[in-house]
Amino acid sequence: MEPSVIEVSADLSMWSLFLQADLVVKAVIVALLLASVWCWAIIFEKFFRLRRLNKQATAFESSFWSGGAIDDLYDRMGAQPQDPMSAVFVAAMREWRRAMSRGATDDASTSIGLQDRIDRVMHITANREVERIERYMTFLASTGATAPFIGLFGTVWGIMNSFQAIGVSKNTSLAVVAPGIAEALFATALGLLAAIPAVLAYNLLSRDLDRYAGRLTSFSEEFLAILSRQKEDKP
Repeated sequence: MEPSVIEVSADLSMWSLFLQADLVVKAVIVALLLASVWCWAIIFEKFFRLRRLNKQATAFESSFWSGGAIDDLYDRMGAQPQDPMSAVFVAAMREWRRAMSRGATDDASTSIGLQDRIDRVMHITANREVERIERYMTFLASTGATAPFIGLFGTVWGIMNSFQAIGVSKNTSLAVVAPGIAEALFATALGLLAAIPAVLAYNLLSRDLDRYAGRLTSFSEEFLAILSRQKEDKP
């Protein structure tokens, strides 16, 4: 009895389960493993990127609110801002300077039109930058929603194979039933392994992205108010 137990245990290792699995179950296992690896790559990339962007935003805000001239800050940044908040600032300043170079008057309608253009430019720039940061986030959401069902599909297929093995061999012993049941449960476990981190990370990263987007919006509103005051103070 002891040798047979050892043999069944060896056959139930994860690698053996994969090798003995049906082609469909193998495809499910490979798909779930690839999805899990890709999800973790996205999670780490987004985590470190958001951390870096928040540091850059803090550094930019320190320079912006240091009391220096915003024209000097714009000249130092040049045409290639390094982070989304700088990009919003540069886009607004570019529109502001373009209007000033055309000799904008103090007419109320002209001032309102300039404010609308600057507000629109900052809004478009902020949305474009946030969309770049949010890239691949939908993959996390899709994996979290579909991975358990993909794993369940592999489970059902594996159980069907077990029933077929029982029917062919007319034997209900553990040695006949165990491999199919084990590979079925293996597919379920992989589905959960891919889905749970994806859902948790998606919720956490979405919250952090919303906070960062709100930070960009707050800066845009404050900067627009500063430009409006400068327009009013111009002789």
